[in-house]
Amino acid sequence: MTSEVRVSAQQVKELRDKTGAPMMDCKSALTEAGGDLAAAEVVLRKRGIATAQKKSGRTAQEGLVAAVVRPDTSVGALVEVNCESDFVARTEDFQELLQRTGELVASQNPSSVDGLMELAYPGGGSVKDAVGAKVGKLGVMVEVNCESDFVARTDDFRELVHDVSMQIAATDPRFIRKEDVTAEALEKEKEVARARALAEGKPEKIIDKIVEGRLTKYYEEVCLLEQPFVKDNTVTIGQLITSKIAKMGENIAVNRFVRFKVGESAS
Repeated sequence: MTSEVRVSAQQVKELRDKTGAPMMDCKSALTEAGGDLAAAEVVLRKRGIATAQKKSGRTAQEGLVAAVVRPDTSVGALVEVNCESDFVARTEDFQELLQRTGELVASQNPSSVDGLMELAYPGGGSVKDAVGAKVGKLGVMVEVNCESDFVARTDDFRELVHDVSMQIAATDPRFIRKEDVTAEALEKEKEVARARALAEGKPEKIIDKIVEGRLTKYYEEVCLLEQPFVKDNTVTIGQLITSKIAKMGENIAVNRFVRFKVGESAS
């Protein structure tokens, strides 16, 4: 007779922080997985309860409020931006983010916080990207190759490298292209997609098509060249690079990258 695996409250909290799934679902998944956190996350994904994206469970209880008024005094805006500590709230970086966000609210009048996060942020990317960069303390190094030193020194090429770096910082891809996805990762994702489709009661005869469709979405999440460009989601990074190749007349390729985030191992 086997005894039920004991799952601690800390394990449940850690899985909830990582996936955003309800507490009872986290406990059930951990029990089924024998207390293995990674396996429990797969169990949740098979049930369609959690996604592949990590979610932070930290609470942002500190912060500041900015009041911004247009020069002609026709519009005023109040913006509250939260963080985890008073120390961070008093830094120049945080206050600059707060001020610029307030100015965007006053000038663009977004209808919601979600709308605000999608607005273009001064210097490139969206407000969401800017917040992520401030909070995450990210570092990215990427190798982008071309055929000549002449092209490598152009503003267009440098802008492309900057944009690719910003993409990696914002979206945390695991691979450069679809062909780079390991057989192990692909089989695991197929297993998750199939189990989820079955759990949703989909007919067996269309399961393979559903899995294929979900793999397309998976590639968009984990492969750099398949991802929608954060500054223009009508094109992928692969299409952006192709357009630069046509403009510069030389082949351009992303060779490798590394992304560091404080508190996490390199990806």
